[in-house]
Amino acid sequence: MRIIEKEHDGIGTLLAFILIPLSGLATDIYLPSLPAMAHHLQASNAEVQLTIVFFLISYGISQLFVGSLLDSFGRYRLTIAALLLFSIASFTIARSHSVYLIYLMRIVHGITVAIIVVGKRAYFVDIFSGEKLKHYTSLFSIVWSAAPIIAPFFGGYLQTSFGWESNFYLLGGFALIIVILELLFGGESLKVFQTFHFKSIIKIYGSMLKTSSFSLGLIVLGLANSVFMVYGMSGPFIIEHVFNQSAITTGYCALILGIALLLGGFLGKAMINRPFFKKMMIAIVTQLIITILMILSPGIYSDLYTLMAFAFVIHFIAGFVFNNYFSYCLSLFPKNAGIASGVTGGSIYAITSVLSYGIVYSIPSEGQVSLGISYLILVSLTFLTFFLIRKKVH
Repeated sequence: MRIIEKEHDGIGTLLAFILIPLSGLATDIYLPSLPAMAHHLQASNAEVQLTIVFFLISYGISQLFVGSLLDSFGRYRLTIAALLLFSIASFTIARSHSVYLIYLMRIVHGITVAIIVVGKRAYFVDIFSGEKLKHYTSLFSIVWSAAPIIAPFFGGYLQTSFGWESNFYLLGGFALIIVILELLFGGESLKVFQTFHFKSIIKIYGSMLKTSSFSLGLIVLGLANSVFMVYGMSGPFIIEHVFNQSAITTGYCALILGIALLLGGFLGKAMINRPFFKKMMIAIVTQLIITILMILSPGIYSDLYTLMAFAFVIHFIAGFVFNNYFSYCLSLFPKNAGIASGVTGGSIYAITSVLSYGIVYSIPSEGQVSLGISYLILVSLTFLTFFLIRKKVH
């Protein structure tokens, strides 16, 4: 087996950081194309929104299991195979005229991205330790926020210039380029392979989930991530159908909210050593107040600018909350980094897929008030979960 060479640690770390946002890239890049896809495929809004949900569900569930495979069989070969399958699925979607075939390929996307991302998160635990590991894990959510910043921005231009299919051609080509770089510079980072024993693996899962600070933290992460996803699924229809703007405007709006997420992540990293419960309480209460104001303000004035102003603050705080909890959950079980990474990521996306689609399906994308109500549900649940965590700890 090819072991990653010491002189390639820097390149390996760079490739890992490039691939960590892949879960967001695989969805965010075609968000501005959702209305065009619905028209081209002769499908309803809900049907094309399901292409996101199928990805989220398969990505989330897969992460619950692939961690144990990565801890037992290594990261490198599984990552190469997953990248190749991801590329094939992307090209298939670009050539498809059936929403049902796209559903199937999005499930393939979810499974393969789970293998790639979980493996790359575990890579850092394989290579680094101590303060350096803490430094890198605190960067995860910041790097992850690159996808909602860059992807919809380019996706809007690709949609306008070349059609929705171009997004998936780009994804397929990107994966092939990474395969070549991995073959040239990559290698296996896992030093000690765990024996693949089903009962012992289930026992590890159980012990993790019984740790209340971990399991409740996963719920907070899922709720914070649902804030981003609810906008991602409903925002394009509000911007393009309610405010009659183009896919390029949708891309710019997603870019702005991606920056909000990034800034929130940076603030979370900068305040990582501040008292945890105090900063979380201030952040969540502030977010709750902003969502209420967002719902009430259309009685005075409402347009795309006011909607984006409120959404910016809400996403900024969600990025702050996500950064703090994500770093904490990943660092709890260093001896089972692959499984911990998988359970963390899987739980986040399992919660996100159920909540975000349930909210978007129940609350039509009609403007600022409907989006504000969606946010209010998520932030209220975050507040209640945080209250439970604080009660258990104290």
